[in-house]
Amino acid sequence: MPQTSLQTADRIRTVYEEEHEQFREMVRDFVERYARPNAERWEAEGKVDRWLFEKAAETGILGFTVPEEFGGGGTDDFRFNAVMGEELARNPVSDGMAGIALSNDIVIPYFLELTDDEQKRRWLPGIAAGTLITAVAMTEPGTGSDLAGIRTSAVRDGDDYVVNGSKIFISNGQNADLVVTAVRTGSDPHKGLSLLVIESDTPGFSRGRNLDKVGLHAQDTSELVFENVRVPAANLLGAEGQGFLGLMRNLPQERLSIAAAAVASSEGVIERAMTYVKERQAFGRPVATFQNTRFELADMFTATQVSRAYIDQCILRHSRGELSAEDAAAAKYWTTEQYVQIVNRCLQLYGGYGYMREYRIARDYEDARITTIYGGTTEIMKEIVGRSLGL
Repeated sequence: MPQTSLQTADRIRTVYEEEHEQFREMVRDFVERYARPNAERWEAEGKVDRWLFEKAAETGILGFTVPEEFGGGGTDDFRFNAVMGEELARNPVSDGMAGIALSNDIVIPYFLELTDDEQKRRWLPGIAAGTLITAVAMTEPGTGSDLAGIRTSAVRDGDDYVVNGSKIFISNGQNADLVVTAVRTGSDPHKGLSLLVIESDTPGFSRGRNLDKVGLHAQDTSELVFENVRVPAANLLGAEGQGFLGLMRNLPQERLSIAAAAVASSEGVIERAMTYVKERQAFGRPVATFQNTRFELADMFTATQVSRAYIDQCILRHSRGELSAEDAAAAKYWTTEQYVQIVNRCLQLYGGYGYMREYRIARDYEDARITTIYGGTTEIMKEIVGRSLGL
């Protein structure tokens, strides 16, 4: 079968080296072996099986940034994260594996960068083995993107903190064993925030319902409730009052991960649309032969490749420690807004069938919408970029 222009463009990218492409093949094989046979069941059940994390760890695609002494891969090259994100985003059966990417890109950095030696010894081996599933809990029912508005309280009582409050929209919430939780330890909007690791078997910790979302049905997203939860002070990440800085430190990588996945998702949607329009007949000929179809796909292909070049440069800069929070915000809002537009335009090419969930494009339409919201809304991203311009 001849290669598409998208496949050719992917082959000539220079951001990755041979070891990254070998890792790409590992991820693809893992998806085919474990995700494809279970994808429909996971979507119906609203979460993946816990064993998926252990299998991912055994394969080497979970916890590869964890130092070797704790059972991980010992690499700090973000390009491996980006490769994994791309493969999961492109493959329509890998929705349930989003929790693994979330662990690698967003949660594990907290355990690597903010833990002391004792905490590393206590948690990292289980995280690297996939037996301790992680989540980060920031958002509350009344706060959204406003971290300064966090109200979940942690009051020091001897050697413990007593935590009360609730969180919402927590990915991996149903499966998580360790939850990095943003709590209020002081009255200052920023300096009054701290980060506590709350273990799920702690009395007073409970999981609310697995939220019924528009899309991403295989990814568990939960409410978490804390009622007089006694958390050892030894579970504090970093110093008390440094939680806001810890959260800000990790947000650029989270946003870049979302951006890289959005571009790859756009490419996957376009590839599937191209296959469909070549097969679908209208007025006695393939839909692909109509000028409007060619123009639409040409426009989307070109726009996606421009974004691909942009994101590749962001990935390289982040790997060198040069990507700013403003850069990450710009990348996140631009690529996710483009992704939503591309899914909408591709669905139109399917006609009425595009509205049927038996066709993947309908699920893409559902899944894409959240990308402009999670990790910071488009409006917040524009605010960050606008302020960097001195406005």
